[in-house]
Amino acid sequence: MPRRSPFAVIVILAVVTIAGCERRGGCTGQYCGTLVNAAVAEPPTLLPPSTDNVVAGDVGEQLFLKLADVGMSVNTIGDEDFQPLLAQRWEWDGPLTLVFHLDPRARWQDGQPVTAADVEFTFNAYTDSTLGSPFRPKLRRIASVTQRDASTAVFRFHDRYPEMFYDAVYHMRILPAHLLRSVPRDQWKTAPFGRQPIGDGPYRFVGWQAAQSLELGADSTFFLGRPAIRRLIWRFTPNLQVAVQQVIADQADVREQLVTPDNVARARAAPQLVVYPFRGSIYTSLTFNLRANGDTSKPHPIFADRDVRRALTMAVDRASLVKSTLGGLGKVPPGPMSSLLGIWDPEIRQLPYDTAQAARILNAHGWRDHDGDGIRDKNGQPLAFHILVPTTSVLRRQYARLLQEQFRAIGVQADIDELEFSVVNERLGSGKFDTSILSRANDPSPGSGITQIWTRAGFGGSNFGRYSNAEFERLVDLAIAAPTRERARALWRAAMATINADAPGIFLYSLENVAAVHKRFDNVQIRPDSWAALLRTWRIPPDRLIDRDRVER
Repeated sequence: MPRRSPFAVIVILAVVTIAGCERRGGCTGQYCGTLVNAAVAEPPTLLPPSTDNVVAGDVGEQLFLKLADVGMSVNTIGDEDFQPLLAQRWEWDGPLTLVFHLDPRARWQDGQPVTAADVEFTFNAYTDSTLGSPFRPKLRRIASVTQRDASTAVFRFHDRYPEMFYDAVYHMRILPAHLLRSVPRDQWKTAPFGRQPIGDGPYRFVGWQAAQSLELGADSTFFLGRPAIRRLIWRFTPNLQVAVQQVIADQADVREQLVTPDNVARARAAPQLVVYPFRGSIYTSLTFNLRANGDTSKPHPIFADRDVRRALTMAVDRASLVKSTLGGLGKVPPGPMSSLLGIWDPEIRQLPYDTAQAARILNAHGWRDHDGDGIRDKNGQPLAFHILVPTTSVLRRQYARLLQEQFRAIGVQADIDELEFSVVNERLGSGKFDTSILSRANDPSPGSGITQIWTRAGFGGSNFGRYSNAEFERLVDLAIAAPTRERARALWRAAMATINADAPGIFLYSLENVAAVHKRFDNVQIRPDSWAALLRTWRIPPDRLIDRDRVER
């Protein structure tokens, strides 16, 4: 091997030093920076109609635009507070017809224009029973969507109600017809497009490392204005505690839900973080499967009995559980709702905590401890079932153990199945469970989320327990169509009292949200229904950039 001269060595060292300085310098302008979100669980796909996964929704906010979106008020009545996105303007053509005029600047990221054909295609996809979108029940009052011309989409409704505009825009992210029309709908959930999407939003898809991370890059040509942050990264973590630790250790920038008082205290103590409280959109319930485990054609041997469900609900001291686990960050919900909803009313009738009454009901229905083993039984069958819970949620796993203890106190055996998030989803979708502790995100409107999860319209979608009650659904329909807020609230109170009395689940807690965000970010706006909705407006001033912000792409 030839020997290098001292001069050559000096030159090489100088080149390496200069290259190193250039790497450290990197991006230094106004449109720099990297935001790393510590996410819990990995989405199955990024194709919007195919999943209601929370992380997929957050990423979808950046990739696929709606026609318009709610403002910071999250008011869903009328159209005054809505912000234009793909639609530049709109007007009503009679009481049941809504006309949208698309922004001519809107483009798909392959250069094709966004057209009314995309809007019509999107509605037909979301409402196609073959696809089985979880959002389909939310669009049931829209009769059709058609094209008047290339830039004009026409929505026609079955009936008139206060949230017509909201239903037209909030639930659908417009899709590229020219890229998806040839893909059979029954293959959308596994289509390659869902792993490498092409959108029309402020960010472009960059890459997805399975079980590790997902990266988006700012679209400098975005027609509504270039996003200030260059890169967005969702880093997948196994559970909440790991996600929170990454943010506290300055390995990530954002954790949008800290959940527990301990996590909030740790975030407040971290010098590089700022905490942002905002209204919660999440509620959690122990959902009963009313159909047999693994066979939806048969009733569940335990939970098909309304009185047994009521007894189990009365056996749980929900207020004490919330106080011991969440402190001031949680409340017992007066039904299937979060505090985001305007129909929240602590005066709504609920079943009381009453273990003596719960025991009397079970005794009356033949569930007694006949063999003296401490577990009630009936006709040789023990009063025993399984609670399905994801390993990703420390809080839900904790609740499963607390519920197990409270059920045991009245002679009921509850075994806990802690499984990977994807396995939990598979079992929920196929009905292979007895009960599950499920966290649900509310829309700003009570009507769409409750219809999706707690009525027959959600069968085959998000109504995993297959709950159905004709009187409850009648009251929900009347509340949605109510002409005044006062009349709607009265009907919602009656609907909530009805579902509470029927006990299709035990409504355990509603979370108040606290986010942790690195203090180098400016203009941080968090909309209560979607923390990521306004990410394109966040920025990092040049004098606050750190090493991970300067990485060039």
